[in-house]
Amino acid sequence: MESSAPPRTPSPVETLSQMRPGSWLRLRTVIVVRWAAAAGQTLAVLVAVFAFGIRFQFGLASLVIAVSVIANIALTFLYPRTRRLSERGATLMLAFDVVQLGALLAVTGGIDNPFALLILAPVTIAASALPLRQSGVIAALALAVIAAISLWHLPIRTAAGEVLALPPIFRLGFWLALTVGVLFLAVYARQVMTEIHDMRLALTATQLALAREQQLTALGGVVAAAAHEMGTPLATIKLVSSELVTLLADQPELREDAELIRSQTDRCRDILRSMGRAGKDDLHLQSAPFETVVREAAEPHVARGREVVITAMTPGRQPLVRREAGVIHGLRNLVQNAVDFAGARVEIELSWDADEIAVRIEDDGPGFPPQVLARIGDPFLRRRPSEGASGRPGYEGMGLGLFIAKTLLERTGARLDFASGAGAIVVVRWPVASITALPGAALGENRPLSP
Repeated sequence: MESSAPPRTPSPVETLSQMRPGSWLRLRTVIVVRWAAAAGQTLAVLVAVFAFGIRFQFGLASLVIAVSVIANIALTFLYPRTRRLSERGATLMLAFDVVQLGALLAVTGGIDNPFALLILAPVTIAASALPLRQSGVIAALALAVIAAISLWHLPIRTAAGEVLALPPIFRLGFWLALTVGVLFLAVYARQVMTEIHDMRLALTATQLALAREQQLTALGGVVAAAAHEMGTPLATIKLVSSELVTLLADQPELREDAELIRSQTDRCRDILRSMGRAGKDDLHLQSAPFETVVREAAEPHVARGREVVITAMTPGRQPLVRREAGVIHGLRNLVQNAVDFAGARVEIELSWDADEIAVRIEDDGPGFPPQVLARIGDPFLRRRPSEGASGRPGYEGMGLGLFIAKTLLERTGARLDFASGAGAIVVVRWPVASITALPGAALGENRPLSP
């Protein structure tokens, strides 16, 4: 019988990255915006007719507005307002709005109507909420409507019967302005929303990385506590089993069992000792010398085929720094990036003075590309064909690791500088007060001995 592995549950980052933009738009939002548009259109028509005496095809204009109202009423009763639209549904909704507004403009002066600029609204919504192809369809439809109402429309007249129309040169300018506005807003809104989505993904990944590091740190404390608490029972079991071995000298079978218990007790003790070397809730886990923290961050990458050299450049006693998950995980990502691109060697230099603590990480690889150097620290989130086979979705070649490192380290008060020399260079600097432990914090407050 063939055994199949259970399906892998996608991470929150993968789930968010796989969400189609079309599912972001709620039906309720469309209905509310359409009611506001219908109310505005009705008010504009009434004011134009009764306040300014402007004459146009009032019946046709009312019919076009009524179509929008009827469609809104039908959507309200047929679907729950909390429903999120599919890509196709959202595209059809916005296409309807473009056509309805174009029809209303066509019977009220066309491009001579100053409200023609409202044609930009559906294009902006489409660029913000729909995928590229669908938003392009809405933009193309809007351009077609603008061109159509420029060539064909019913005129609007004053109470005296005079036609209200722009001079040809102004009409051409207004048409060009609307066309450029549609293209500009479509591209600009699309770019902004894409960057917002990418940043949301990157921040989610950062939170997950920090939470994982904090869980591992907490797990280490739990294991250390367990090792400490289990020490006494295991010592008792070993003592009793040793006495049984002596007492059962004339009963070989029972003596073998006692010896087995004693050996397994030693094994349990060794396992717990290796897992919890620091002891129960050791306050030393909360702070450590600067070099110790850096070595802990670099430890997973020192045996990956590259020489990792850590050097303290400042003589004398090292500052005691807090072992925060953000510091360790941020430095670990920087070391990982250096090892990934190094030729043979990664140098990590530590320095400090009365005001500042710094770590400099340099590899002998190709360095940061000049065109990327200005964007270091931004998440370069772009989907690539190799994502599925890399084993590291969302990380490989996308700058997300550096973004996570930069975000986590800046939260601890650090400032990061990136440069290219013989290889890539990253310098992390902390103000002394933001990372060092308070005097005596490693050992905690003095406590009276319990009687």
